[in-house]
Amino acid sequence: MKKVYRYVRKYGIGGLVISTKLKTGNTNRISVPGIPYPIRLRKDTSDIPTFHHIFNAEEYDINLDFEPKTIIDAGANVGLAAIYFANKYPNAKIISIEPERSNFDLLEENTRHYKNVYPIRRALSNQADQYLDIVDNGFGKWGFMTEEKKDATDESKEDLVQTITIDEIIKENELDVVDIVKIDIEGAEKELFENNYDNWITKSRCIIVELHDRMKKGTSKSFFSAISKYDFSFSQQRENLIFINDDEKLLATQK
Repeated sequence: MKKVYRYVRKYGIGGLVISTKLKTGNTNRISVPGIPYPIRLRKDTSDIPTFHHIFNAEEYDINLDFEPKTIIDAGANVGLAAIYFANKYPNAKIISIEPERSNFDLLEENTRHYKNVYPIRRALSNQADQYLDIVDNGFGKWGFMTEEKKDATDESKEDLVQTITIDEIIKENELDVVDIVKIDIEGAEKELFENNYDNWITKSRCIIVELHDRMKKGTSKSFFSAISKYDFSFSQQRENLIFINDDEKLLATQK
């Protein structure tokens, strides 16, 4: 009943319709007031709590003193964060990265009407041109993990996913600055922040990260060891850690 009340309080009668659909598993077309296109969710999966976190709890409703123009959405899952960002920041280019095939297919479906969302089926990494296995360790549709396939052959690569780095994205899109880097990659943040991060971190205005020590030990240690080298302000919103770049040189490029 508590969630029903929250939806009704937020969306009125539309919230009652949403909560009823979520409860009964009628989730092929969820219409959210203020969102122009319906969203498809898979019933009885982690799509449901993800939807609640993003559209009811609004975990990405972050106060920024600038208008984002470029957003990297790493760990895009089925596109819910991308949809939220696309409506909150309609002038932003959103690059959504998701490695797992079933999630990626739904990401493409859910964002097909948004011309500013660019889905990429790759795995975010600190190393380019690697090929990773997608591993299901029982954490649900939002918890697929990746691991390196050291003996990958040309034939086996068809079943793997290729990595991409943030530096590659910056280069390919000719970016001087990335306004938001959202990272929710199920433990792979451990490797991401172990090395090869200096260039892109210094060009990031806002980093939003969810850490997953419960899935891979050492993720927090790796992240905080890296981020502590730079001038960021910190806040927290639910499970998201939010870091705003206070470096004067970066700020000067935006004036």
